[in-house]
Amino acid sequence: MADGEERAPLLRNVISEPPPIYSSQAPPPGQVPPPYPADELPPPYTPTPQGGIPMINCKVCQALINVEGKQNQHVVKCNVCNEATPIKGPPPGKRYIRCPCNCLLICNSTAARIACPRQNCKRIINLGGQTHVVVRNPGSERFTCGYCNQVFVFNSVGWSQLARCPHCRRVSSCDASNQKTRCAIYLILGIIFLGAGIGVTVGTYEMAHHSGGIYTVWIGAFVLGILFLVRAAYLGSIRVSPRAPPPS
Repeated sequence: MADGEERAPLLRNVISEPPPIYSSQAPPPGQVPPPYPADELPPPYTPTPQGGIPMINCKVCQALINVEGKQNQHVVKCNVCNEATPIKGPPPGKRYIRCPCNCLLICNSTAARIACPRQNCKRIINLGGQTHVVVRNPGSERFTCGYCNQVFVFNSVGWSQLARCPHCRRVSSCDASNQKTRCAIYLILGIIFLGAGIGVTVGTYEMAHHSGGIYTVWIGAFVLGILFLVRAAYLGSIRVSPRAPPPS
């Protein structure tokens, strides 16, 4: 009886529980359990700019640009202003130039003048301060534009001495004597054709009623005379671009 009582459990009201089963989500014995339940794991860790993702500021709008995986590129595009920003040095023999319209240009390191390729800009940028060698075609000379006073190169060999300035895109004459000669020639031709048209019209007025081709002669003479006079007026109105002094 005493042995049976000694074998009886001391706590009769305690319900025995099965030993805990350790799953893959619970820590094994001897380790500290996590401070959060296993079914409330945090989302995948996304590093911030301070946490490791390489970020740079856009050179135009100062917005952050993610350059992860783009380290092999020279420039990246901003998603805010759509402008390019360099992330490494230019290729050998090249350099970066930022146009006033915010377009990033890559040009030769020895370039003295570059043009913006954007259709709404087309600005000519004078870099200056660069020692370079310019190889010109035979007959090319330096002229100072009569409108914007910028220096440009033009081939002065030939009958036509009209040059378009690459800076202001306006046409000027590079030879005053040539301009006057051409203006006089067009003026004389215009007067001759107008006079011939008037003479033919008066002399063949009655014949025109029987031959319709005479009207074509009248129109052709008047049209050519007017075109020559307009050309003469145009040549007489444009400015002259003098030759520029040699560069120092």
